[in-house]
Amino acid sequence: MTQSTTLARCQALQLRRLLEAGLPVAQRPYQLLAAQIGATEAAVLDQVRHWNSTGLFRRVGLVLNHRALGFRANAMLVIDIPDAAVDDAGRLLGLAPGINLCYQRPRRLPDWPYNLFCMVHGRQRDEVRQRIDALLRQLGLEALPHQLLFSTRAFKQRGGRYTPGDRHG
Repeated sequence: MTQSTTLARCQALQLRRLLEAGLPVAQRPYQLLAAQIGATEAAVLDQVRHWNSTGLFRRVGLVLNHRALGFRANAMLVIDIPDAAVDDAGRLLGLAPGINLCYQRPRRLPDWPYNLFCMVHGRQRDEVRQRIDALLRQLGLEALPHQLLFSTRAFKQRGGRYTPGDRHG
C-alpha cells in the first residue's frame, strides 16, 4: 500500500466507481475504500475533499428505498408552464416540501405539451393528490394544463453513475 496522499489516476477512477455505488456501512468507510484501491485513508479523504472543492459533488446523501418505508404513492407531476415563467415556477416548486425532483424538459408537441416535471412521494394516492392540488393553488398554477402520473412498478432505483467504463449506468 502506498503512503502517498495523492492518488494515481487509475486509483482515482476506481474510487469514483466505488463512491458512485455508495459508501460502505462501516465506522470508517473511507478506510475500507482505501484498502480496495491500494491507497491510504488520508489519500482517499484528500481526493474526496479535492473533488468536493472543485464542485464534482453537488451533495453526498443516502438513496433510500422509499417503498420499503411505506411510500408507495409515487407520482410525477407534469405541467405545461409558459416558457417565460418556467424558471420561476421551477424554483418555487423545487423549494416546496414534498417535491423531491423538479426539472424542465422540452415539450414534444403535439402529443406531449408538458415542460416541467416534479417527483413527489407519499403513502396514499389521495394524500399526494391533495398535497399537489394545494401546492398548485398556493402557487397560482392550478389552471395550467397538468397531469399527475402515478408509478405502477419500480424497475430500478439508485444514485447516478457517471464514471467512464461503467456499463451499468
